[in-house]
Amino acid sequence: MLLTIDVGNTHTVLGLFDGEDIVEHWRISTDARRTADELAVLLQGLMGMHPLLGDELGDGIDGIAICATVPSVLHELREVTRRYYGDVPAVLVEPGVKTGVPILTDNPKEVGADRIINAVAAVELYGGPAIVVDFGTATTFDAVSARGEYIGGVIAPGIEISVEALGVKGAQLRKIEVARPRSVIGKNTVEAMQAGIIYGFAGQVDGVVNRMVRELSDDPDDVTVIATGGLAPMVLGESTVIDEHEPWLTLMGLRLVYERNVARM
Repeated sequence: MLLTIDVGNTHTVLGLFDGEDIVEHWRISTDARRTADELAVLLQGLMGMHPLLGDELGDGIDGIAICATVPSVLHELREVTRRYYGDVPAVLVEPGVKTGVPILTDNPKEVGADRIINAVAAVELYGGPAIVVDFGTATTFDAVSARGEYIGGVIAPGIEISVEALGVKGAQLRKIEVARPRSVIGKNTVEAMQAGIIYGFAGQVDGVVNRMVRELSDDPDDVTVIATGGLAPMVLGESTVIDEHEPWLTLMGLRLVYERNVARM
């Protein structure tokens, strides 16, 4: 079994692979204050409930692949792999790790590991050119060329950040549940805010993607647009440009990167 861990700014997603198949997944909050020992206890609690794994931490785990956008959490997870999974091959995605995707940006080291991992999975599943739209703390748009190169992208405020900002900065507004309203024209403040979030972000996605497509290819039909991230389902039904929805795209990419690096360890 391969354990994959994708640490985002707000949530951490874990996936368990049996070969190429993801057989279990978990989503927990990301807390930069957790120590390695606390993370180990958390992992034991989650995986101890799975019938394919043993009761002891590490039982049934043959490999680990990790990417993180929070450096302090990556540091603690590195300690977890050393102390609690010492005999298990572990790949932590950072500069020097083989991904198979050339990074054609001004400073490749500043590109988030999760964005590169998404590009890896997109190339493997759909080839290029492609655009990955990841709905997380930020909404990111990442472009992959026809030759499978990561060539750059767009970063915009995410859905949850926008909802929180409205609730904090709007004197007569409050934080709301992100849900699809009855209609675009809201009949009350909550529905008006929900419409602004859902349809506003759908319009943003369509506008940004269409501009990116024009730079990627002369034929828009050549470009595959893939949505991922925990909040993607909120926009899928309203966006007109998304071709595929892969909720576990980052975990799939981690599996691929693990396979490309474990033989070199």
